[in-house]
Amino acid sequence: MRYVIGVDEAGRGPLAGPLAVGVIAVEGSYDILSNFPGLNDSKQLSEKKREELFRRLQEEMKAGNVRSTVCLSSAAMIDAEGMTFAIRHALDRGVKKLLPDPTEGKVWLDGSLKAPEEYEQETVIGGDALIPAIMLASIAAKVTRDLLMLKLDEEYPQYGFAKHKGYGTKAHFEAIRLRGACSEHRQLFLRKMKV
Repeated sequence: MRYVIGVDEAGRGPLAGPLAVGVIAVEGSYDILSNFPGLNDSKQLSEKKREELFRRLQEEMKAGNVRSTVCLSSAAMIDAEGMTFAIRHALDRGVKKLLPDPTEGKVWLDGSLKAPEEYEQETVIGGDALIPAIMLASIAAKVTRDLLMLKLDEEYPQYGFAKHKGYGTKAHFEAIRLRGACSEHRQLFLRKMKV
């Protein structure tokens, strides 16, 4: 097996912003843990440590040691097609981009994620804390999405996206009640939560 592929998503639960699916591809002999000291599940790391590891990922990509992509599904797609479709859409694009030939590697996925059926794959519950390639994919997805939410905060400063990244905090709910929703809000989620 020539390549190891790691896949994880970020942004499944927020009220606003896109879903992000991170995909990492490395040669089977590449030792991720030695090249990314302190690597862990993105949720277990501080924002500073995530950003430090993300910068390291960009350096390793420039050196040609790692390939990475983050594919997004918009709030509009989530509303129109549902979360299952949005995840599958982003995940399929990412995996096929980094591993166009399914015979060239194995895909490791976190939680309940599934790659296209033609790929050899293994889904590991809690994989973002166990499998280094998934850990790195988790960081790529989380940091990329957070950076995008900072840009959206400049466009829609009234919602506080820079602070809560689109999640359903008390301040975010209050901002929606006062100002209504914007085009980056997931109407499907707002209806369910009666905002």
